[in-house]
Formats: sequence, structure tokens, C-alpha cells
Amino acid sequence: MPSLIAPGEQQMALDLWMLDQVEMSQNKLHGLGVEALVRFYRWQETCLSIGRHQVWPSSKCAIEVVQRPSGGSSVLHGSDLCYAIALARPPRGRRLSYECLNQWLSQALQQLGQELNHGEQNQSANPGHCFANATAADLIDQGGNKRIGSAQLWRRGSLLQHGSIQLRPQKQLWQQLFQQEPPPPLPETITSDALEAALLEQAQGWLFRNHPLALPWPEAALTSGSAATLSAIGASDNPIG
Repeated sequence: MPSLIAPGEQQMALDLWMLDQVEMSQNKLHGLGVEALVRFYRWQETCLSIGRHQVWPSSKCAIEVVQRPSGGSSVLHGSDLCYAIALARPPRGRRLSYECLNQWLSQALQQLGQELNHGEQNQSANPGHCFANATAADLIDQGGNKRIGSAQLWRRGSLLQHGSIQLRPQKQLWQQLFQQEPPPPLPETITSDALEAALLEQAQGWLFRNHPLALPWPEAALTSGSAATLSAIGASDNPIG
């Protein structure tokens, strides 16, 4: 799907639309007939997204606030690149699906010179904001800074995963909102366009299985439409999470 700069509500609606489409993949009368969709997007204005289980800020926020359909905690958007991927036949369970998709994400960042690893912290009941905690579902750099935070929504066996890749966080606003320092900026050579191109290139190679992941993944092929519309084919089990 084409990349898009739009307000937060529209971006979240599009992410849910992607999940709707892969859910209906077996019914081509109503769906697109694809089993995986991926897109990248940026935010029209600075925005704070909150997880679906979070409560809205009690005081009026100076920036737009939008609720994500997925879980997790608050994320400041505006200086990041976001991705969303919807799968009709994801790997079984949250842990394995995060591991598989993190390989795709880390391979793209490695292509641009950034080595990332899984976080090692335990899940916090109240981390304050997404980038305050780095679990095995997240990716951190060699300095221990969380670089990519992701969240999931499972529905009837299909998966929507979306996440934020912080490029050059807004330091002053970050400190005001979270009372913490943001991750340091990525090198200037890693632009949102370069990152999007690397992510799409790795996704295409990964789906074609030219460079198979170390973990099990369904057979897949590229559809003939948009360069970022991907169709995955293969057996699947219902997720445990």
C-alpha cells in the first residue's frame, strides 16, 4: 500500500481496514483476496497515541491524542516512521509472531548500518510510555536504547501489528510528556525514505524466501498490484494469545 502522511485517526482507521481485508481474504467478493498487507506512514501533525486499554489523559493535551486498536502504552509521533502489517495466517502465538516480524525489522535497520537486538526487560504493568520499557517484543540498539516499539491486535486468528521507529525524537516535548530523555537520534543518513525503502526491500525478499528467516514462516508470494501489497500463503494455527 502507498505510504501516507495523515492525521492520527485516519492512520488508525487504515490499520484496522488492513486487518478487515486479510480477515476476508477467503471471500474475494468482499475482501481484496490477499492474505497480507504492509504499509508505512508518517503523521500529519505531532500526535500522542495511547493503547486501547489506556485511559485518556485527564487534563487537556496540547497535541492530538488518538487511541490505537492495539495494546501497549503511549507513543509520541511526529518524528518517527510507522509501519503496519496485517496477516491472515500469522505464526502461532504472540511470542513467535513478534520474533518473526522483528527479524524483518532488524534486517532492514542492519542494511542501513544499525544493529538491533531484542529487549530483555520484563513487561511492566505501568511503564508510563512505550519507550520506557524494552521487552522481547521490542528492538534495542547496541547502547540499550529502544528503537522500535510494536503492538498487536489479534482477531479471529488474524493479526495486525504496527509500530513506531523513532528517527529524531522531539527532545523538549518528550521530556514534558514523559519526564524522561528520549532515545538519541538516528544518524542523519537514515531518513524516513531510506528506512521505508529498506523495509520494503527486506519484506519483498523475505516473502519471496530468497533470504528465509530462521524461524518458521508461511510460503509467500508478491501480488501483482502495489509494490507494498503482499500475499502470504500457507498453513497456520490459531494463535494462543
